[in-house]
Amino acid sequence: MSKNDIICGIDVGSSKIKTIIARIISSEENPRILGVGVAESFGVRKGMIVDLEETLNSINESVEKAERIAGFLVKRAVVSIGGNHISSQLSKGTIAVGRADGEVSSDDIERVISAAQTVSIPANKEILHIIPRNFSLDEQKDIKDPLGMSGVRLEVDALIIEGSTPYIKNLSKCFEQAKIEVESFVLSPLAAAKSILTKRQKELGVVLVDIGGGTTSLTVFEEDDLLLSVILPIGGSHITNDIAIGLRTSIDVAEKVKLEFGNALPKEIGKKEDINLSEIDSSEEGIVSRYHVAEIIEARLEEIFNLVNKELRKIEKDRLLPAGAVLVGGTAKIPGAVDLAKSALGLPAQTGFPISLGGLVDKVDDPSFATAVGLLMWEAESFQQEYWKNKITGKILGNISGNVSGMAGNMKKWIGKFLP
Repeated sequence: MSKNDIICGIDVGSSKIKTIIARIISSEENPRILGVGVAESFGVRKGMIVDLEETLNSINESVEKAERIAGFLVKRAVVSIGGNHISSQLSKGTIAVGRADGEVSSDDIERVISAAQTVSIPANKEILHIIPRNFSLDEQKDIKDPLGMSGVRLEVDALIIEGSTPYIKNLSKCFEQAKIEVESFVLSPLAAAKSILTKRQKELGVVLVDIGGGTTSLTVFEEDDLLLSVILPIGGSHITNDIAIGLRTSIDVAEKVKLEFGNALPKEIGKKEDINLSEIDSSEEGIVSRYHVAEIIEARLEEIFNLVNKELRKIEKDRLLPAGAVLVGGTAKIPGAVDLAKSALGLPAQTGFPISLGGLVDKVDDPSFATAVGLLMWEAESFQQEYWKNKITGKILGNISGNVSGMAGNMKKWIGKFLP
């Protein structure tokens, strides 16, 4: 067994940090999970690092748990990035096809996507992803993959996703101190979409709603194009805080009440159903109404779904996505959350589970692991592309490192990820 076929994804969330170590078996098989580690996320609030040392300790704890199970040390990893510092803008790139016979080559595609990168970026921002949405070749428009087609003028419409440079540097510093090389930073909702959504859903039109601890992200696809990716500064921890205030109890007890007795639909709860707080924590006392807890959860979830609807309205897709809404994240598991989403969004809704992998699948068969599994899938595609490129050319290529910004050589990787 070679250590070179080991990959790792680390999801740095506001409530949990999840590490998955896996092995690439072959180009025909999904990665096989070897180890999973989960740690409380201290030092991260609303997707932003507020304490470097605490964040580092949480990362180390999560990674060490996964390493003990897998029997491998993590040297490199693909890492999620989120928070409301993320922004995006549309861009267009145009080039002349390079070959004399007018046939579009992979070099032409890389050059036109690189040309789309030449946009005005604020001083404190840097590019995370350049996502080609569609190409035009002379008079031919809405082309998904122009490779091998003939023409003179090649254009691309691309979505540029940017992140805060200080945040990226702080997150990079944590992994440097943890002695883990970051192969690439991947936007959390894009990673989640890779592990959850099917090609058919992306074609029909779908919104993936990832309700994390401190943030909620939504990603919209239609005709296999990424239309929108937004991160909202509200999540499941706000529900816990509301319960703690409403019941006048501690955050830890409120979290247990949410997980054990929570429901997003008060009408499903009898008004005489009670919760004895002393049975949850011996230091607590009092009887609280389970119906009241459901009212608290419903109010906050409705606020989240209303914000999602507001974003969909901006792109004129509210109530107009045939594949509906797919909910992931820990909060998606609250009973009644899917039914509330159907009502609030006016769309079909379902809970999303990550794509089936090999190995320790029972550890990650959960909506809260959508991003972590997506990171593995992201890296597995890159690994396989590099592997076959090496086999064909006979060249040994260096590992991809750093973040995506400014690396024209990586552009073909993005095409493979977002085009049919």
